[in-house]
Amino acid sequence: MPQTDKQICIPPELPELLKQFTKAAIRTQPQDLTQWAAEYFGAMSRGEIPPIRERSERVALSNWAELTPELLKILHSRVAGRLIIHTDELAQMWKVLNLPTDLFNSVMNVGHFTEEIEWLKFLALACSSLGVTIAKTLKIVCEVLSSDHNGGPARIPFSTFQFLYTYIAEVDGEISASHVSRMLSYIEQEVIGPDGLIKVNDFTQNPRVRLE
Repeated sequence: MPQTDKQICIPPELPELLKQFTKAAIRTQPQDLTQWAAEYFGAMSRGEIPPIRERSERVALSNWAELTPELLKILHSRVAGRLIIHTDELAQMWKVLNLPTDLFNSVMNVGHFTEEIEWLKFLALACSSLGVTIAKTLKIVCEVLSSDHNGGPARIPFSTFQFLYTYIAEVDGEISASHVSRMLSYIEQEVIGPDGLIKVNDFTQNPRVRLE
């Protein structure tokens, strides 16, 4: 008879290994994630340095437009307030803006998106390719999402910021959930005004707010 009560043992180093792999994939943004993953883990098993490329080492292809906050803002406007968008539709929008296909595929792979995409999560990961730090990434996201046109600082609902910060920190893998909770609690209690909005300066200029 087959055994159904056999306990499965998860190696204690597995969670940290997967966290580091995810971060390396975001930083490198390989065109073929499966092939790159094989090379990554192959190098790790041999005790070699894995094939991780920094942003400054990536080669820009002349036939692709460079991703910018301005192009992400255009993309956001075309999503038109939807929380969920079909992959084929977003891929077509991306193509129309002549943005790099490998970057789209990388975001799709890192976010584990399938036929339907949570737009804010996709946007956060796309912005992370531009932001060196989590604070910089959130600054870019706020600027993309902000609907203020009066020249003032970009601002978004605190609930949206809370969702984005929690998700980006989870993907990053090096920030504890307790730290994220403390920062969000402080911001909500001590920084956010009655309008419920958070400004970029609230988390980039406040010395008590350390997102990382």
